[in-house]
Amino acid sequence: MLQQLSNNSAPYRDPLTSLDWPALDTRSYWLPPRAISICCLPEFATLNGDVKRRLSQYEFINVILCGLWLESIFIDRLGSALAGGLSAAERTFLLHEIREEAGHSLMFLKLIEASGLPMPERAWRRPRLTDAAGRLLPVTGPLFWLATALGEDIPDKFNRYLRQHGSGEVNPLIRQMCTLHIVDEARHVAYAREQLEMHLTRTGSLHRSCLNVALNLLLRQFVLRFYCPPAQFYELAGLTRGAWWRRAARANPQRREFIRERMAPTLRMLEHYGFAVRPF
Repeated sequence: MLQQLSNNSAPYRDPLTSLDWPALDTRSYWLPPRAISICCLPEFATLNGDVKRRLSQYEFINVILCGLWLESIFIDRLGSALAGGLSAAERTFLLHEIREEAGHSLMFLKLIEASGLPMPERAWRRPRLTDAAGRLLPVTGPLFWLATALGEDIPDKFNRYLRQHGSGEVNPLIRQMCTLHIVDEARHVAYAREQLEMHLTRTGSLHRSCLNVALNLLLRQFVLRFYCPPAQFYELAGLTRGAWWRRAARANPQRREFIRERMAPTLRMLEHYGFAVRPF
């Protein structure tokens, strides 16, 4: 499998040179309206089009800031793993994955810069528990690979939704970016799942029960950060009382249903491995 994954990674597509960057603008939506966190609330219908579009842009930026954070963890941990006793096939694939993750991070940074949208420092913060887990858990343990599989799979399913539902509605550069990301992440998800399955074969029932508790904590914190932008993002989009809008988004039944739909494949994957989880 590693050889096949590496062969598919070999014709590398650099996002900085292969995407149509001039197509990016802030006059179009970056998320379909249904993917906006406050969609379907009565107050959402009263907002003007400029605020809705700007909110779609900041909510997409929230998604890619999650991506930047996750990829910093993956690059760090996979890079340190190269110092271990790996086979040539493992070393080759990890280097391919690091190259692709670095390319995604550069792509995200360029998007934020090219957008020209204000982004105050510390407007977005890493979720502390999940960040600590990703950086400190041993790579030789199943919880690290559970967290990695989630960190790869949840954004992937969101990107697939944008690619499928954004035609004619979402900025074309955003859809190109999602497509490129999907292609690369398919390999990363496959590798994470292969590692997870290998480690779970050595995990007893009591250990799995403990993993299930930890998994629920990590999952809920990550889902909240991924699908519910910081309060300041609502204000940057032109709304007042950002904390109020964020609470409304968290309580929005349509938003919860949207999350359930996007999370369904990930939850089925976890159930297949014997875990019972709830995203909120």
